[in-house]
Amino acid sequence: MYKKSSTFAPNFKLLKKEVYMMRIKMVLVMSMALLLWACKDKNPAEDPTTTDTPTTDVTPAEVDSAEVEVISDQDNLVRVVYQDTTASIYVSQNILANITALKAGAHVSIIQSADVAAEITYNLSGSSADGGFYNEGAYKSTVELNNLTLTNRSAVFSGAAVHIQNSKRIKVKPLNGTTNTLVDAAGGKQKGCLYVKGHAEFAQSGTLNVTGNVKHGIKTGEYFSIKNATINILSAVGDGINCEQFFFMESGTIAINNVSDDGLQCDIEDTETGSTGETVDHEDEDSGNIYISGGSLTMNITGIAAKGIKSEGNIAISGGDITIATSGTGTWDTEDLETKAAACISSDANITIAGGTLNLTSTGSGGKGLKCDSLLTVTGGTMTIKTTGALYYNNGTTENTNYTGNTDNIDSKYYSSPKGIKAGIKTESGSGWSVTYTYAGGIVISGGKISVSTSGRNAEGIESKSTMDINDGEVSVNAYDDAINAASDLTINGGLVYARSTNNDGIDANGNVYLKGGLVYAIGASSPEVAIDANSEEQKKLYVQGGTLVTIGGLESGASLTQSCYKASSWSKNTWYALTVGSDVFAFKTPSSGGSTLVVSGASTPTLQSGVTASGTSIFDGVGFYPATASGGSSVSLSSYTGGGGPGGGGHGGGPGGW
Repeated sequence: MYKKSSTFAPNFKLLKKEVYMMRIKMVLVMSMALLLWACKDKNPAEDPTTTDTPTTDVTPAEVDSAEVEVISDQDNLVRVVYQDTTASIYVSQNILANITALKAGAHVSIIQSADVAAEITYNLSGSSADGGFYNEGAYKSTVELNNLTLTNRSAVFSGAAVHIQNSKRIKVKPLNGTTNTLVDAAGGKQKGCLYVKGHAEFAQSGTLNVTGNVKHGIKTGEYFSIKNATINILSAVGDGINCEQFFFMESGTIAINNVSDDGLQCDIEDTETGSTGETVDHEDEDSGNIYISGGSLTMNITGIAAKGIKSEGNIAISGGDITIATSGTGTWDTEDLETKAAACISSDANITIAGGTLNLTSTGSGGKGLKCDSLLTVTGGTMTIKTTGALYYNNGTTENTNYTGNTDNIDSKYYSSPKGIKAGIKTESGSGWSVTYTYAGGIVISGGKISVSTSGRNAEGIESKSTMDINDGEVSVNAYDDAINAASDLTINGGLVYARSTNNDGIDANGNVYLKGGLVYAIGASSPEVAIDANSEEQKKLYVQGGTLVTIGGLESGASLTQSCYKASSWSKNTWYALTVGSDVFAFKTPSSGGSTLVVSGASTPTLQSGVTASGTSIFDGVGFYPATASGGSSVSLSSYTGGGGPGGGGHGGGPGGW
């Protein structure tokens, strides 16, 4: 029934006749709602709109028609104030006829009629140790969280703390300066602690803390966007945030911890029709894409084979600060019959990095920093990626989280290597001498700064399962296995590239390697590994055609050296050198171990100084300066080099001094 609200409308005067008619109307509406609610089928399999079935049944006698107070000074507003075991409901005068309110203790259900033609704002405040808010409607609305603390224990109308059964646009506003905490019912069947059937737009600069005791922390049936708000997923049995269509983060803060599955997952909603791809202004978009242009996103993901950010579509990052750590081991996928491993960022399609700062750490067995099944494009931003996990093995029967055996004759579906970056797909068909390969996706780097380090067995730094092109930017890799690897051709046209492997080649390709420009500093392990390796076994070659080059470990035998290369008479470990080509000076520090041959090349005949004091713009995580200023030191004798990484390379130069 209706009451005049002295709190919100102290000067409002309602005629006695109007009050009488309103009360009759509200009683009739609520009586009908109670009858319908009592007869409502609770089987989600038979009701496709049902997303939540409470396990604690409440009889109609326990659900009361809510006493509603009238707000006279503001239209299109519903206020729900929680007071421990009960809740007060206030409704604007102009929408009384369009609102049906039910209540059981502090569990509130508000149903918008189909006649609503204006956006209603639901302002939720107060606290309850056993309450919930359930809302149905067919017109867009706003939900304001106004210092709300709500724990759902009884799962009356829904097991979610806040459940919006409305397929339209829902603005969710943690109001400026407020802190809001939601915990869902452990005995419910809800898809999320905060569930929105439609598309949710989070805004304003308040804070929302979420605990998901059954499945996800936040679940939206359509797209999810955030601007300014702070969202903390404190824990979840499933994903921290799970959405469909697309995810867009413009600003704000998201922190996700203690989840059993992925941190953030976005899927295509219409699996039969498939992806629409990115659309203009994201209108009617159903792409499964994730867009991050600003804000702060931090995650600590511990689940087995769990991902920090996972998309069925593309991932596009153009700004923001992203810090993700994963620690879960790999697992055997019983459906795909192959191993799966954790990754900080994973896309079933493309990943584009145009800006922002990314810090990605994976410590679990087989874990990866960044992975995509198609094309990785980097044009800007700063990425720091570190993996320390061991090699993961699982054949469906036997699991080994620290496999140390040889994998050369093991099907790749039985193991997962802990790599920094992996992109593209290589598909094998046929068998024996008739085996053929097709390639898709790959890696294109045209800007930005990338730093990768790996330490686990078989851990490559950056791997393309197709081609790789480096055109600009700074790439620094320290890896256990190949530092930079391509399953097909690898081309360096420009940029600054440092690639060091402690157990394999610095740069390796199963196709051709083309060095056409830029500055390349590559270090391979001792023979038979080399600094730069092409697949000469299948008549592929290394082509040195331009750029400035320093290698420790020599070059692939049979290389085509259009640009002349020179071999140092000897080199000393942990020593600063200066390579001068024309007026350009590159200063570099040699490693503590590596191949025996130091080779240099440049557009003009280079000179090399050993034991210099160097300064300038620091590159390659501190092992280089470019452009550099160097003083002191002594001249190193250079001789013509024709290829090969054995002792002395093309000739018989000495090994590193001090060994």
